[in-house]
Amino acid sequence: MRGMAAAGAAGAMASCSRTPARWRSLTQAEAELVDLISEQIIPSDEDPGARWAGVVNFIDRQLAGPYKRYLPDYQSGLVGVQETSREIFGRSFADLEWKEQTAVLEALESGKAKGRTWQTRSSSRFFDLVCDHCMQGFYGSPRHGGNRDYVSFRIIGLDYPQRIGQNRYKKT
Repeated sequence: MRGMAAAGAAGAMASCSRTPARWRSLTQAEAELVDLISEQIIPSDEDPGARWAGVVNFIDRQLAGPYKRYLPDYQSGLVGVQETSREIFGRSFADLEWKEQTAVLEALESGKAKGRTWQTRSSSRFFDLVCDHCMQGFYGSPRHGGNRDYVSFRIIGLDYPQRIGQNRYKKT
């Protein structure tokens, strides 16, 4: 009996010491691809872009929760992005130059993307979905996983982060 207890304790310790996966619903490769796409949609310039704001974190969190119904769309759509990239340029999306990545996304947006995935799915709908989620992750409340340090609020000039349920009006 002691041997079984010791084995169980050792197994429990081993499972506690494993590093948990970083992503909740996306694989590492999918998350990296979503990150590249989101940075194309909201690029960094003099202000931080989607990557810095953590848009991929927002999307991953939402796909594990309220947007769970979109996870199959992301999984097949991301395969489609890679197919289109390989059809047009012969390389994966991550290996493309900025302008080439832009061309792939323009093909998706126009509904003229190449690849087997887009024979049964709409590339423009997938692009719109990802674009909508990028905007939500960039401009939404940081409590949902994006908009790190209220970056978009500062960019658009909000004096303070909006808090639901709190009145902060000055009396006149």
